[in-house]
Amino acid sequence: MLEYLELDNVGPAPRMKIEFAPRVNLITGDNGLGKSFLLDTAWWVLTGAWPAEVNRRKTSGLPARPRNRHQRSAIRFRAHYANEPVGYGVAYSPTEEAWTPRGSERIDALIVYAHADGSFSVWDTARNNWPRLAPPVNPERRPPYVFTDAEVWDGLRAAVDGRKVPLCNGLLHDWSTWMKAGDANAKAMAQALRALSPNWEAGDRLEPGPPMRLSIDDARDIPSIRTNHAGDVPVLHASSGVRRVVALAYMLTWAWSEHRIAADLRGEEVVRQATMLFDEVESHLHPRWQRSMLTALRDVGRELLDGADLQLIASTHAPLVLGSAEHWFDTRKDAWFDLDLDGDPPEAHLRRRAFTPRGTPDAWLTSEAFDLPTNRSSIEAERAILRARELLRRPDASLNEVMEVHRELRGVLPDVDRSWVRWNAFVEARGGRP
Repeated sequence: MLEYLELDNVGPAPRMKIEFAPRVNLITGDNGLGKSFLLDTAWWVLTGAWPAEVNRRKTSGLPARPRNRHQRSAIRFRAHYANEPVGYGVAYSPTEEAWTPRGSERIDALIVYAHADGSFSVWDTARNNWPRLAPPVNPERRPPYVFTDAEVWDGLRAAVDGRKVPLCNGLLHDWSTWMKAGDANAKAMAQALRALSPNWEAGDRLEPGPPMRLSIDDARDIPSIRTNHAGDVPVLHASSGVRRVVALAYMLTWAWSEHRIAADLRGEEVVRQATMLFDEVESHLHPRWQRSMLTALRDVGRELLDGADLQLIASTHAPLVLGSAEHWFDTRKDAWFDLDLDGDPPEAHLRRRAFTPRGTPDAWLTSEAFDLPTNRSSIEAERAILRARELLRRPDASLNEVMEVHRELRGVLPDVDRSWVRWNAFVEARGGRP
């Protein structure tokens, strides 16, 4: 697993240090404070490649740059895979505008990165590492697989010996082929969809449907997805949320299948460890999916990767994602990290937070994860509540002030809001009429 990551003068903060837990790691924080940047850097230290450098069509996963180019910048990390510790530090060269070469140690693991924009990156030790015996002095490894969103569906090609060859045929081709053959990959894909469904036992499920044609002008057999409310729908016509889940199921199924093939060709054992990086777990997902996704990802190693130990490092903006972990979060296996702005001038700081169950999503809104002053849905309601709280603390509040805020509250709060009991008593005590 990835155990430790430290950044000096890199990214949005002067210094960041994080010690990862072996199972689930959650990262929260406002936009622009460095969640995606941390995931990109974690990918780089494990694979030695920035996603956007491998695939120039990607608009995320760009190489990290120093915060201040006139000061030394360094990245240090430590990992432990297949009982082999790996760790070193690298520095940034301003003259080369690049990081010093990473070490030559092997990372014997499968690394999957689900980017927020629907693209994916995959590192397969059986394909992307150099041979275990006598690695070359100047190793030239095959680059990892880096897909744009479209390439996940339509296939990924690369230039080899002057010609374009397919590295991956894509979801549309592979899934249709698997279903026609009824092979192990078809069963694995169905199992992945079952694991990622919101509530299989209650009928809220995703199942493979039969391949179908979209029109007489399109010769492709398009996989379909079956839900409990829409029947069989071509995946290209499915919603963004369903497509996101289907793409995730495919990439996990495909990556593990390709790893097993590559390991067999090289005479190696399949890996027993995997690390998954997931940016914005909740992207495109309805709340009922947000509640189930984290638990499904926690168990994906056992469910889909032949029992391999999986470490998950994920960012989220969703209270339901955090709340869904309350009944199983274990501080020996899991960790929550939060990015905040502190200081004058304000700077980003990363902290490991104590994970305290809060019971409801709105309680998470006012936690350190999101830092909202109230759990109100609108800015207008929040402003009115804060004004009311201020008056409640003032014994000299005039009746005119009280009634002005009262009218404001009437315009933004529903009659069933629990705040009315205390507020109406306060209005009556000041001589007003609620």
